[in-house]
Amino acid sequence: MKSKEYERCQRVASQIKRELADLIRLEVKDPRVGWVTVDDVEVSRDLSVAKVYISSLEEDQLKESLEALKAAAPFLRHELGKRLKLRLIPELRFYKDTAIESGLRITKLLDQIAAQAQKPK
Repeated sequence: MKSKEYERCQRVASQIKRELADLIRLEVKDPRVGWVTVDDVEVSRDLSVAKVYISSLEEDQLKESLEALKAAAPFLRHELGKRLKLRLIPELRFYKDTAIESGLRITKLLDQIAAQAQKPK
């Protein structure tokens, strides 16, 4: 039973990610929302909350973009309701995606370890 629940959450998250990316690009008119990317969406098991992870190439503008998206969340949720075949549309919560930063930090640490390993003793 849990496997089916997980699969459904994954399908819903994938659908929300696709539709949100489209809505943000085409429908959100707030100038504070720059060029952002919807990197990931995690949906709670009961489908009541969707955590939306956002990144941007313009790191200094990301904070403003997140604020604008949080303000636009009711509009985006309403539009998702029109596009998705769900009884309940999850509450949207926007977060900065730190996966890229974490990956870069890990790569840097691995490079340092490799450089130390090659130094003669």
